Amino acid sequence: MKIRFSEEEFARLKNLLRIYAWGQQTLLTKLNIMHEDFRHFQDNNPIEHIKGRIKAPESIAQKLHNKGVALTAENAKKHLKDIAGVRIICPFAKDIYQLAELLRSMPDVNILAEKDYVSAPKPSGYRSYHIVMEIPVFYSGKAENVVVEVQLRTEAMNFWSTLEHKARYKYHNHIPQHLCDELVICASKIAELDERMFLIHEIISLINGEGEVPLPRISAHISH
Repeated sequence: MKIRFSEEEFARLKNLLRIYAWGQQTLLTKLNIMHEDFRHFQDNNPIEHIKGRIKAPESIAQKLHNKGVALTAENAKKHLKDIAGVRIICPFAKDIYQLAELLRSMPDVNILAEKDYVSAPKPSGYRSYHIVMEIPVFYSGKAENVVVEVQLRTEAMNFWSTLEHKARYKYHNHIPQHLCDELVICASKIAELDERMFLIHEIISLINGEGEVPLPRISAHISH
C-alpha cells in the first residue's frame, strides 16, 4: 500500500513545494552567476555543472512515514531538510572545498549544517559534501527563509551514488551483503582515481605554465 497525503494536506504541500522551488531557483541564479564568473574571469573553474531537484510528494510522504510523524505539509517543512536540493559536480575533489568556502561567504545566506562525507565517507562508501542552507525568498509582501540542501561531489562520486541508489531501489533498501562489499571496494577505487586524475591535471598545468619541470611519479596501476 502506497503512503499518501490526504487530499487537503496534498493541496497544502503543493503550495509549500512552490515556495521551495522559489528558494531553489534563487540559489541556482546565484550559482549560475558564480559559474559564469569562473568561466570568463577566473583561471580555474571548480564547477562542471549544476542541477536542481524538488523532492516528489511520494518521497516526502515515505520519509515522514519512516520518521513516524503525521503526513502533513507542516511536518514536511519541520522535519525534512532536503525537500529542495541542488547538486554541484566538480572536476576534482579539491574543488569541493573551494566551493564550500564560497557558499559560506554568500551574502544573505545562513548555513544550518555541513557534513563532510568526502574526507569521512559513510560505511557504504558514499562520498559527497552536504551543506544545508537557508535562502531568503520575498513573496506576497514578506520574506521567508527557505531551506535548500546542496551536495558537492565529483563526477565519479556521482556515478557511484547513482549506481548505489539503483541497487537500493532494486532491493527495497536491503542490498545483499556481497553487493554492499563490492560497492565499498568501488568507492575506494573511485576515490583513488579522483586523486590520480587531479595529479595528472597538476602535471599538465605545470608543463603548460612553466615549461620543463620535474614531474611527480604516477604508479603503473591501481592497487587492489
